[in-house]
Amino acid sequence: MNIRLMTTVVLAVLLGAPLALHAEEISADKQAIADMLAAMKCEVDPANIDAGAEGYELDDVFCSDGQYDMNLNADLTVADKRKE
Repeated sequence: MNIRLMTTVVLAVLLGAPLALHAEEISADKQAIADMLAAMKCEVDPANIDAGAEGYELDDVFCSDGQYDMNLNADLTVADKRKE
């Protein structure tokens, strides 16, 4: 019984580790976006950041001069900025 429990724990850790690493990677991307937006005097809820094949789509970005939807390139440069 102890071997079965140990096997279950090891498998859970091994299978869960890639998910935890992926979640950390996403958080780092969202933090980098938040830092870039802060330099522009803007902010966005991390839940409103969607990753795509060519970059990121940001909905409801609040800036000092209004509210925007933005598309960012993969290198976090602004590809498109539309005032709402």
